[in-house]
Amino acid sequence: MSDKKSLLALDGITKRFGQPVDPLRRLLNKLGATHKDQYVYAVNDVSLTVASKEVVGLVGESGCGKSTLGRLAVGLLKPDAGERTWRGQDFDAMSAAEQRRVRLSVQMIFQDPYASLNPRMRAGDTVTEAPVQHGLIDSRDKKEFAQALFAKVGLAPEMIGRYPHQFSGGQRSRLGIARALAVNPEFLVCDEAVAALDVSIQAQVLNLFMQLRADLDLTYLFISHDLGVVRHLADRVVIMYLGRVVEEGTGAEIFTRANHPYTQALLSEMPVIRLERKTYHPVAGEIPSPMHPPAGCHFHPRCPHAMQRCSSEVPMLREIAPGHRSACHLNDMQ
Repeated sequence: MSDKKSLLALDGITKRFGQPVDPLRRLLNKLGATHKDQYVYAVNDVSLTVASKEVVGLVGESGCGKSTLGRLAVGLLKPDAGERTWRGQDFDAMSAAEQRRVRLSVQMIFQDPYASLNPRMRAGDTVTEAPVQHGLIDSRDKKEFAQALFAKVGLAPEMIGRYPHQFSGGQRSRLGIARALAVNPEFLVCDEAVAALDVSIQAQVLNLFMQLRADLDLTYLFISHDLGVVRHLADRVVIMYLGRVVEEGTGAEIFTRANHPYTQALLSEMPVIRLERKTYHPVAGEIPSPMHPPAGCHFHPRCPHAMQRCSSEVPMLREIAPGHRSACHLNDMQ
């Protein structure tokens, strides 16, 4: 965990999605059937702290719950259990005015900017709608505000009159960033913000993120499945698997001394540029269904080091080195 001042903290957060038993099956249950509600624990008892001006990379395979955790962090989803705090204060205990202020301070950049933009709204109106509604700028200053914001994210000021379909993929990503910045946030949740971009455009947008961090003192929760991107950006890395955090540490610790077998498997898949040929070894097996996750350690059916204990006992996430935590029973054998 970071020793800097906490900005956002999630404590024991759990979020589940389910399909209740339909009326017919409820009737059959009265006749002796045993149909039950089906639930998926997208996030299961996760605790995460992000310090002010820190970049935390959240990594895992598709379906591990990282996007759901990002939406919980920004407040788009309400947790079924656990506590969300901002600067040490419980969000649910805040007054309505304080909650409004926090919501403006925490913004999200989505994976698909085109899907998150109103196709009938011009770009200038897209980035000025929220600040006008919240009284941050006067409606008479919309054009100047939009032009200045476009210049900040690398878009030509004359683009403010265009519609989303008239932008390229990289330009739409910059437009999504501009919209998030329009309300002067302190904290940005970036959900696969560069995943759909060409490699050259990715580099430009990543450099923009780093420049904005330096210029505006921003804090990021950067969600990605690309360890190469996370290595470039993150001060600290959190690894998720099937709704649980399995390892957490500084970027240097994770990329040089990964402890959990799942993290080690992910790192072995990360492409590197070398003269000699490299053989890639994907993670063995398929990710289990989140409707019926394995007992004990969720990773044990795919783990080359699994033992009997792994299939029955959930490993605790505990510190194995300063600032480095891992959830693996192998640590008890060292």
